[in-house]
Amino acid sequence: MDARVITPSRVGTRGDESTRAFLQRVYFFMSLGLAATGVVALAVASSPAALNFVFGNRLVFFGLMIAQLLLVMAFAPVAARVGAGTASAMFFGYAILSGVTFSVIFLRYTMGSIGGTFLVTGGMFASLSAYGAVTKRDLTSLGSFCMMGLVGLVIASLVNLFLGSAMLYWLTTFVGVIVFTGLTAYDTAKLKAMAAQVDGGDAMTKAALQGALILYLDFINLFLMLLRLFGGRRRD
Repeated sequence: MDARVITPSRVGTRGDESTRAFLQRVYFFMSLGLAATGVVALAVASSPAALNFVFGNRLVFFGLMIAQLLLVMAFAPVAARVGAGTASAMFFGYAILSGVTFSVIFLRYTMGSIGGTFLVTGGMFASLSAYGAVTKRDLTSLGSFCMMGLVGLVIASLVNLFLGSAMLYWLTTFVGVIVFTGLTAYDTAKLKAMAAQVDGGDAMTKAALQGALILYLDFINLFLMLLRLFGGRRRD
């Protein structure tokens, strides 16, 4: 018998290795993105001139917010047509822009509460993502439920910009924790399924960047919701 014949068990092993390599690359990019966001946010918060430039001019602030939104919306279709280098620039560009706008949390919350909430978020995220990676259950229904919740959350948050309701603020916060908790598990399971369809080279890198952006958004939003709940406000 030819030793080069691939048995089903060896196919499964290669598939597991490919999936593991893909997810490792996703988490690697996501971690770098979070690090970039944190470093930029702290740098901006430490510079009065930078804070005044960003938050002292509404055109600049809303321009940055619009740029973030456009990058997120354009990432998947653009990344499919460009090289891995350009896709990487888009991903880290978004992470840096997020760091600029998120620098405001260092003005509202204490460093201790930010650090503590980040650790709690990291623990929750790791557990949920691990569950999504190993579970054999079909999480499609969970994903659909969470996506509907996300749409409702966005609408309610926009409405509350005009109402300024404390009750609606806390309601969206609690719902946000539930939504992004579910999305973390669902998105990880979806990325695991995607891994089997991705070739190596640039295609894998671009797919990993797309996955990293998805999990980055889950992590950041879960962190912000938990910070609303448990973050200690600055008194100065």
